[in-house]
Amino acid sequence: MNLQSTRPFPIDRTNNILIRGTNWIGDVIMTLPAVASIRKTMPEATITVLAKPWVADIYRLSPHVDEVITFQRPGRHDGLGGLLKLAAELKEKKFDGTILLQNAIQAAIITLTARIPVRAGYNSDGRGLLLTHAVQRTGAIRKVHQIDYYLEMLKALGFQSAGHDVTLPVRKDDRARAEEILFGYGVEKGETVIGMAPGAAYGPAKMWLPDRFAALADRLIDRHNAPVLLFGSAGDRAQTDRIEGQAKGKLINLAGATDLMGAVALIARCNLFISNDSGLMHLAGALGVPLVAIFGSTNPATTSPVGEKSVIVHKNVSCSPCLKKTCPTDFRCMKLIEVDDVYEEAKRLLQD
Repeated sequence: MNLQSTRPFPIDRTNNILIRGTNWIGDVIMTLPAVASIRKTMPEATITVLAKPWVADIYRLSPHVDEVITFQRPGRHDGLGGLLKLAAELKEKKFDGTILLQNAIQAAIITLTARIPVRAGYNSDGRGLLLTHAVQRTGAIRKVHQIDYYLEMLKALGFQSAGHDVTLPVRKDDRARAEEILFGYGVEKGETVIGMAPGAAYGPAKMWLPDRFAALADRLIDRHNAPVLLFGSAGDRAQTDRIEGQAKGKLINLAGATDLMGAVALIARCNLFISNDSGLMHLAGALGVPLVAIFGSTNPATTSPVGEKSVIVHKNVSCSPCLKKTCPTDFRCMKLIEVDDVYEEAKRLLQD
């Protein structure tokens, strides 16, 4: 790819580094190889990540991160006064340098105000002059997989790559809590469990049809005698309720009922996971769970899940990927995906 940086990152002179993490679960998963690469290149450095509260625990699971600072916005870091407060808090940490995985100009302003002397990242959002080590963001780099998007930036800065692998550990206490939750729904330890994530925070264009999720769930219950769990945030509850109401079999609707670490442990407990292109899809892949990922309006070339047991169901239509939140035409990218298409992949993964 041969991206250009204004100058190489001063790796040998950096012992205390701040990473500005990304803001959404799926994006965080796709930055973890970059975090691993920073650790590989700087094994003795203290690595701190600045992240929003709803993704902070994912970074805390990484063995390459020493500390996570939460960016409380909304909250105590709201407004200009809040940003100045955050900058003052970061200044007290005396960071030698920062790598901005987030693309926004705000990240550059905060770290400049915090007097962090070395500030590296893509020259996106008009922030190039605020960075001491800017990497040119080309049109070509925006078309590669997001994991490579971050790795290529680090390569331009002089970092070694740790590869593409993502493996999230699950804490013992969280695994035990997941078993307790499932036992409360009548699921025995060791019983085959299937998870589904039918929502997508970005918008309805990423969501497969609810009646097809319901029909698929019924088929899996009937033919594999496995309970089906519905995952999602509180914002996905209307979608999971719709699917639960259309299904003939009994589903376990967990949307909005767990915190992030609870969802991580419950997904890790699944023998199969079926999902739209979403943060939970990326979580399942990173946890090594056999995964069927359904893509419509988005591009599997840039945001496909990690994991050796991940397969993609996608129909090549002329208008996809459109990357729009709502389909402006006939939603053919999703309507062409039949229950049989997803079930056959699910059945194969369950038999492996």
